[in-house]
Amino acid sequence: MTLTSLHRTISFEASRNRRVLPSAVAAAAILALMACARPEPQAASQEAAGSPGTVRVERRNLRNTARLHGTVAAVESYTVLAPRLSGQMTGTMVITGIAPNGSRVRKGDILVEFDRQNQMKTVLDRQAEYDNLVQQIRKKQADQEAARAADETELKTAEVDLQSARVEMRKNEVVSRIQAEINKQNLAEAEARLKQVNDTLALKREAAAAELRILEIQRDRAQKAVTYAQNNIEKMTVRSQLDGLVVLTPIYKGTRMVDPQEGDEVRPGGGIMLVVDPSAMQVVARLNQVDVAQVRAGMNTEVRLDAYPDLVFPGIVDRISAIGTSSQYSKRIRYFAAVISIRGSHPKLLPDLTAAVDVELEGSEDVLLLPREAVAAQNGQSVVRILTDGRTELRPVKTGPMNELEVVIESGLEEGMTVSRNPNSGAGAAVRQPD
Repeated sequence: MTLTSLHRTISFEASRNRRVLPSAVAAAAILALMACARPEPQAASQEAAGSPGTVRVERRNLRNTARLHGTVAAVESYTVLAPRLSGQMTGTMVITGIAPNGSRVRKGDILVEFDRQNQMKTVLDRQAEYDNLVQQIRKKQADQEAARAADETELKTAEVDLQSARVEMRKNEVVSRIQAEINKQNLAEAEARLKQVNDTLALKREAAAAELRILEIQRDRAQKAVTYAQNNIEKMTVRSQLDGLVVLTPIYKGTRMVDPQEGDEVRPGGGIMLVVDPSAMQVVARLNQVDVAQVRAGMNTEVRLDAYPDLVFPGIVDRISAIGTSSQYSKRIRYFAAVISIRGSHPKLLPDLTAAVDVELEGSEDVLLLPREAVAAQNGQSVVRILTDGRTELRPVKTGPMNELEVVIESGLEEGMTVSRNPNSGAGAAVRQPD
């Protein structure tokens, strides 16, 4: 090899070493950082404990509740109905004035007014009918008096004829036999005539009394109609019976339900509004037959309105119905009515709002708790998957009372342990018996 070629070889090796050296240094630095960043087993378990798939065993109080659903109602209220008019009235009534929805009223304030023109017209018509019948009765009485005078004259004439026939009979001893027979016939005819007149007069008096009585009945009926119409005029104005809040009741108008307003027509007896006392409200809820044995009167509750979830009111179970009602889906399912008294008031706490009631049942104090999904059943026993030193293992536990979310762990775990929320992840692992 010449000196020139040897010099080129040495220069090439030196330049290659200069290119390789930085790469080697960089690789060594990366390996050192990875070694420093690799967590210890305990640190790994701590990191896993804070992950969304794990949970720590905590010692707290178990809060057991039962959720009921119902409707808000006032403790003291009454329904305002369209007045039922006296007499034979079947038509509708027109609203001329009504209290606004949500307004406060005092006892005696006007709630709703109806058009009274029909009733005033009825009063005038019935009064005119009554006056006409009174005049008819007077005319009928006068006509009957005149007819009675004519009948009395006819009766007197028949009596005189009878007396004359009797006088003529006394002459039969001195008159001819033919005249005597004529006198006898005249006497018999006079007696029959008198009897007929008496019978006819008795029938006429009964007929006259009946005609007069018919007119009197019609007159009395017209008088009562006048009284009914006058009372109906007073019923056209409905006043409040207590201090409270006005809640309008929707009515059908065409094909939809709307709040009643001025100009609407309603039928007698139809609901128009509620007047409620907002200072005392309650919830009427349905209680399932499964929970009826746990819920008792006097238990504390929390009431939440579905329309205003941020509002929470304390309450207490007031009473529970003794007889259940069957469900519309199955006759085997029974529901009981529970009344929950609400403590406190709020402007948004109004009747007919749907509400959810959480009844505080008997719970457990100072116990170990886990979410219910963290406990699984295997081979007839409850197990959990604990995390220790970066590894997981199944451990049997003894569970106690539970609610919808949490379960009490009576034995098998200690406070602060990390447990997987999904105990079935890693199925097939052996179950370790506790020491």
